[in-house]
Amino acid sequence: MKVAKQYCISKNVVMDAWRKVKSNSGSAGIDGKSVEDFEKDLKNNLYKIWNRMSSGTYFPPPVLTVSIPKKSGGVRKLGIPTVSDRVAQMVAKIHFEPLVEPSFHEDSYGYRPGKSALDAVAVTRQRCWKYDWVLEFDVRGMFDNIDHELLMKAVRKHTNCKWILLYIDRWLKASSQDKDGNITPRTCGVPQGGVISPVLANLFMHYVFDMWMTVQHPDLPFCRYADDGLVHCRNKSEAEKLKAELGQRFTECKLELHPTKTKIVNCKPGGKTAQGVVKKFDFLGYQFRSRLVRANSGSMFVGFTPAISPDAVNSIRKTIRSWKLSRRTHFDIKDLAQQLNPIIRGWIQYYGKFNRSELYKVLKYLDMKLLGWVKRKYKKHGSYTKRPKDWLGKVSSILPNLFAHWRFVKFSG
Repeated sequence: MKVAKQYCISKNVVMDAWRKVKSNSGSAGIDGKSVEDFEKDLKNNLYKIWNRMSSGTYFPPPVLTVSIPKKSGGVRKLGIPTVSDRVAQMVAKIHFEPLVEPSFHEDSYGYRPGKSALDAVAVTRQRCWKYDWVLEFDVRGMFDNIDHELLMKAVRKHTNCKWILLYIDRWLKASSQDKDGNITPRTCGVPQGGVISPVLANLFMHYVFDMWMTVQHPDLPFCRYADDGLVHCRNKSEAEKLKAELGQRFTECKLELHPTKTKIVNCKPGGKTAQGVVKKFDFLGYQFRSRLVRANSGSMFVGFTPAISPDAVNSIRKTIRSWKLSRRTHFDIKDLAQQLNPIIRGWIQYYGKFNRSELYKVLKYLDMKLLGWVKRKYKKHGSYTKRPKDWLGKVSSILPNLFAHWRFVKFSG
């Protein structure tokens, strides 16, 4: 006789959750099992998840905590659930996200379907033309410091589904484990790296910031991407007053504005910079500042516009150096291009969206490294002659699409 399950969860949804987790790939959790390992016994593994979630007996294992370097310096702690737990979280996300997504503000761009970081950069670019001042803010350790009680209060505003409430509460309380096996209980925050964490973080910030701004300052446009945000103001005093109010608001919600990353910026293009006035800011890998730009008519003017940020430039150069191209002489140049092109295309698609010429300067650095590869591979050309340069120049003329960036930046050595 079949025993009725406490919660009605479809096996098809569990299978759909698995497909999404598989497509996202990702590292193994504390059990050391990869996506490939999980798939070896797929039917049994998915049944266990469905059976336990349906009966209310699913308890998430600890989350593996790893530290990764930030582009701007320091480290960010990521929480990596096991593959099995990622599938379980995806089951909940599939049900929960459609309940909250329609309520989210149109100027919330992080981790949302149909929205992207480039959308946020584009709308910020337009608003910097209309407003002379901007308050740039960053929430210090937002993912690590979200208050569980306040978050669950927000969750309950959007669903009364018992199993969703049960498992979200359990995921919030799941402990973390470092690479040495040390386990730390979690009393606040959501793991940055969890499948359902971005939705929960967005929900929390929706009430802490988005709705607060809508009620308190409906005339000031803002743009938020997770814990980074911008509010456009008409003058400096308005921005200063808002900064104080926002600091108090976040304190009330048990969060804190980052003291050095939160600043007031003057967006008026050109002109002399007065002492103590900041005239640039970084947002989502782009730096906004005054620069010469070309109008559609061909004339040049000074505008406050975005281009790839210095931190992003340094990160790309560091990645290129890490490839150690001069040691890959056992590859043919076509094989080399095939390996590198997916990454190069990603850079172009993201950082080449606005003021692409700034990105071209970085890609010239890649050409210099490719030239080093030619010199090392074809030593008969001589390291200190122009022949390696001529050889690579000829290749770029015959095969202008061989490397993804050659379509935009002609090789010149």
